[in-house]
Amino acid sequence: MKYQQRKKALILLADGTIFHGKSIGKEGSAFGEVCFNTGTTGYQEIFTDPSYYGQLMVTTNAHIGNYGTKEEEVESDDVKIAGLICKNFSFNYSRPAADASLEDFFEKHNTLAIADVDTRALVSYIRDNGAMNAVITTEIDNLEALKKQLAEFPSMKGLELASKVSTKEPYFVGDENATYKIAALDIGIKKNILRNLAKRDAYIKVFPYNAKFEDLEAFNPDGYFLSNGPGDPEPLSDAIDLAKDIIANNKPLFGICLGHQIIALANGISTYKMHNGHRGINHPVKNLVTGKGEITSQNHGFAINREETEANANVEITHVHLNDHTVAGIKIKDKNCFSVQYHPEASPGPNDSLYLFDQFIENIKNK
Repeated sequence: MKYQQRKKALILLADGTIFHGKSIGKEGSAFGEVCFNTGTTGYQEIFTDPSYYGQLMVTTNAHIGNYGTKEEEVESDDVKIAGLICKNFSFNYSRPAADASLEDFFEKHNTLAIADVDTRALVSYIRDNGAMNAVITTEIDNLEALKKQLAEFPSMKGLELASKVSTKEPYFVGDENATYKIAALDIGIKKNILRNLAKRDAYIKVFPYNAKFEDLEAFNPDGYFLSNGPGDPEPLSDAIDLAKDIIANNKPLFGICLGHQIIALANGISTYKMHNGHRGINHPVKNLVTGKGEITSQNHGFAINREETEANANVEITHVHLNDHTVAGIKIKDKNCFSVQYHPEASPGPNDSLYLFDQFIENIKNK
C-alpha cells in the first residue's frame, strides 16, 4: 500500500463549531443535517437508504470500507447521504465476494467523504447539542462564504424530501401470479422491504409519493403499504390524505417509519423533531402485545407524540422504545391498520421483527 498525501478537510457545524479531518479523494463541499449511525456493519446499505437523503452521515464504527462494496447490497439505485464523516477510511478491502472498494463506490456516485475525524468527540457534541445543519469541505480557505451558505441552508424541520427520492412512475416487483397484490406508496422505499413482501407470495405495484387513493385502488390490491423515507412527515399532505382514505375504507394497511408517522398524522396525532433521532441496528423495543423484547434497526429523526397517542381512543400503542419510551408501534383499534417506527426488514440489522410482514399478510388473509 503506497502512502497517500490527502487534502485537509473540515466539518463546520451551524453553531460555528469546527472539526478537522482529511479528504478521501473527491474535493468540494457538501451540506446537510449531520447525524450519526451506531451500526458496526452494513455501511453500504446505510449510504443508499433513501431515508438518509440530504444528511451528512457520521459513522461511529472506527473502520469504514474494510469489506468493500457489492452491487446487490444497496437499498436504492444510488448513494442517498449528502456526505460521509468517519474515523478510519479503508482504501483496501479484504472480502473476496466484494465487487469494488468503498472509494470506487463513492467515486462512481460522486460522493464527498472525509476521514481522520475525531468522531467520538463529534458524536458526543451532537448528542449534547442536537442534530443540526453542517457542511463538510476541502475548501478550508473559503470559510466565510461557507458560513453564509450554511446559514441559508434549510432546516430539516418542515422539509419535504419524499419527492426527491420517490419513483417518478409506477413499477412492479415480484411474481404477477402471486397470491396477494399489494399497493405500496414510495416515499423513500428500501429494496429489502419489497424483497420481504415478494418473499411472502405478494406481487407489488409501487406508486409515486403523490399518488391518490384512486390510483392505488385501480390496481385492485389486497393490501396497502406506506414506506419509510426522509424529511418531515407533516408536509406530506397527499400521503396523509391517502392514508385517511385507506383507513376510512378499512383496507389492510401497514406502515414503516415515515409511513408510521403518516398513519399517526392521518389519525390526528402530531409528530415532532427529535433531539438527535434513533439511528443504529441495536435499538431495544418492547412489544406490549406479546411482552417480548426485540432488537431493532432504526433510522428516524422524527417521532409521534406519545401523549396524543395515549389520549386517542381509536389508537393503541403496540411497541415502545426502551431507551426513551417513545412510541415504536401503533394499531388502529377498529380498523385493519398497524405501523411501526423501526425497520423490520433491517438491512442492516437483526431479524427479530420480520414477523410484522407475516402479520400484514395474515391481516390480508383475514380480510
